[in-house]
Amino acid sequence: MSPAPPQPILRPHPRPCISSFSSPRRTRPSPRARPCRLAAAREMPWPHVLTVAGSDSGAGAGIQADLKACAALGAYCSTVITAVTAQNTAGVHGVHLVPEEFIREQLNSVLSDMSVDVVKTGMLPSAGIIQILCESLRKFPVKALVVDPVMVSTSGDSLSDPSTLTNYRDELFAMADIVTPNVKEASKLLGGVSLHTVSDMRDAAASIYKFGPRYVLVKGGDMPDLSEAIDVFYDGKEFVELRGHRIKTRNTHGTGCTLASSIAAELAKGSTMLHAVQVAKNYVESALHHMTDSRMNKKWGHTIKDAVKAAIEGGATIVQLREKDAESREFLAAAKACMEICKSSRVPLLINDRVDIALACNADGVHVGQSDVSAREIRELLGPGKIIGVSCKTPAQAEQAWNDGADYIGCGGVFPTTTKVNNPTLGFEGLKTVCLASKLPVVAIGGINATNAGSVMELGLPNLKGVAVVSALFDRECVMTETRNLRSILTNAVCSV
Repeated sequence: MSPAPPQPILRPHPRPCISSFSSPRRTRPSPRARPCRLAAAREMPWPHVLTVAGSDSGAGAGIQADLKACAALGAYCSTVITAVTAQNTAGVHGVHLVPEEFIREQLNSVLSDMSVDVVKTGMLPSAGIIQILCESLRKFPVKALVVDPVMVSTSGDSLSDPSTLTNYRDELFAMADIVTPNVKEASKLLGGVSLHTVSDMRDAAASIYKFGPRYVLVKGGDMPDLSEAIDVFYDGKEFVELRGHRIKTRNTHGTGCTLASSIAAELAKGSTMLHAVQVAKNYVESALHHMTDSRMNKKWGHTIKDAVKAAIEGGATIVQLREKDAESREFLAAAKACMEICKSSRVPLLINDRVDIALACNADGVHVGQSDVSAREIRELLGPGKIIGVSCKTPAQAEQAWNDGADYIGCGGVFPTTTKVNNPTLGFEGLKTVCLASKLPVVAIGGINATNAGSVMELGLPNLKGVAVVSALFDRECVMTETRNLRSILTNAVCSV
């Protein structure tokens, strides 16, 4: 029997939880010589990000966006407010700067008492504020510094004094682990150089790297001539192009803040830099997670590789390999073939149920049911960097998944399904109950297709991050076309909420 085709799950982003297994603190020291954290700092039982940024009264950007992103990704977030703005989705209508000495007081209060893992910066409106921040970080070192050089809001309003450019380049960047400018900010940092192509972005990343950060991420979401949303990641030696689907929406306010704070949250949990950036990018986008079914592949004459490749080309961002009937050797061969495709496309591959197969092919994670090995035991086997999902039908099961260190839960069946017999239907009310109780991101599963996927996402539940589908994609002649259609439906539904 041929291995199953990918069973898609459309989900914006699995979120790692706060358990001791999935959120270990990074022990690798920075290449820079940094003094040890002061012994007087109070140890925190969870990853801790401090955001130094402005307040957005509309709550779409600034510290409000940082707080929401860190909470969704399982990190505690404290704040130092540099400015209070009067703004909404239309623009910035007023800015009140917080006195510099009071910013120093805020920094001292948090850094001297609470064990901060990562500092993330946003709006730093004056050169004096940047100098105070640098002084504070020398006095109270942290594991990583994420610098989002916020200079202009999405609506085009200036958020910093021109004099800050010199302080960014000469002081703060030299202390930064990663700098995340968009193309407009990169242009400003480099004296107004024009950036129109991916090659230009690479050159900009290399030039900014010379200012001293360990990594640079130049974000290309503002480049209208590109058909994809391409970000360029540079570590001083190699460039990595992180490609995503360009979402046609005006709802981009706060995406830069969200991305940077998501990177910070992942670093606080122990991720490597590239992995943190990839998780953050997936968080900002909505993701398509699809799972396989061998009978449907066989029906339409698709090989497992063909089905996975087509789904990824159609916009899938996570693949879950599900094979209930194949022999272990056959399943492993299919998993290795899928892993090759997913790795080249930078799409995570999860294995359904089989931890041994996941270990053998070095998959990105595992999804298990209630009768399988617990997430806690899987975490011990796979380690902190892998994704673990658990199927849950009740708030109690969702709570247990959280306690065991899962990264997300799958909840359903929302609708009747033919791919899993004797599966009770929860409906919207059951889904809502679990979502409201869950501390983890939730993926809706069961009977979801192009006709009802939009209505699921339009429920507007904060931690409902996507839907999982099987037959809606794989019991069709053209997997790629169906995937594109379903992704479009989900994207429109998310943007309308």
